Amino acid sequence: MPPAKKRLRSYDHERTCAAFLAQFAHAREAVRALAPDQYTLPTGLGSWTVRELAAHLTMAVEVVNSALEAEEPAGPAVPLLDWPFGTASRATSIADRVDALAAAREPEELFTTVTERAERLLPGASGDRLLVTSSGPMRLTDYLVTRIVELVVHTDDLNRAAGLSVPFDRQALATATRLLADALAVRAPGASTEVRVPPYAVVQCVEGPRHTRGTPPNVVEAEPLVWLRLATGRTTWGEALAAAEVSASGERADLSGLLPLMG
Repeated sequence: MPPAKKRLRSYDHERTCAAFLAQFAHAREAVRALAPDQYTLPTGLGSWTVRELAAHLTMAVEVVNSALEAEEPAGPAVPLLDWPFGTASRATSIADRVDALAAAREPEELFTTVTERAERLLPGASGDRLLVTSSGPMRLTDYLVTRIVELVVHTDDLNRAAGLSVPFDRQALATATRLLADALAVRAPGASTEVRVPPYAVVQCVEGPRHTRGTPPNVVEAEPLVWLRLATGRTTWGEALAAAEVSASGERADLSGLLPLMG
């Protein structure tokens, strides 16, 4: 008997919208409170300083605004779980746009303009509306999920670069964690290893003997932010193990060859 087809995770549109706006609001408040010298701090993201990182945070929302203003494209929609694996190919063009934006406008102006547009365009928009994106046509709800990943990951970058403690909206952190956990299961299909990111996600992956009952023989566990850093290349598998930020037991629990998921 063939294995059952994996059921794709669904995301509630209203909760996704609320999480998207809430996480952006947290980032906006933090950036507004930065001292001038903090904008020049390095981020570890290439040549970007905090100023460029702040501009990139606004881009994560502005691309949704612009897509909502554009004509709806023809389908079919790009599957949500295709998105993480295509980010590396777009990195250079994104960096160029961020550099130009940061040089042209002040962070506070960017955040204010983008927020006002989002609050005008998002309410009432259908989650099934197709948007033109750099990945191809995507449903609005799915695209918001990808933007939440960007906002959460870059909020963590901002915290570490500027020594801040910008809060994470619980639903936003859960959404980002779940998407990248599901992406791992797509990259390494199977059921021999269980990856746990409490309290938000548990996925089975990696080819091998299928676990059916009791404690799985191969288990990986990490906290949400550690998982996001691993999935996006902010932290390597070896670094996380050495720092005891991830636990891995079993001969199929080494994920070093599968990470990062995003470039």
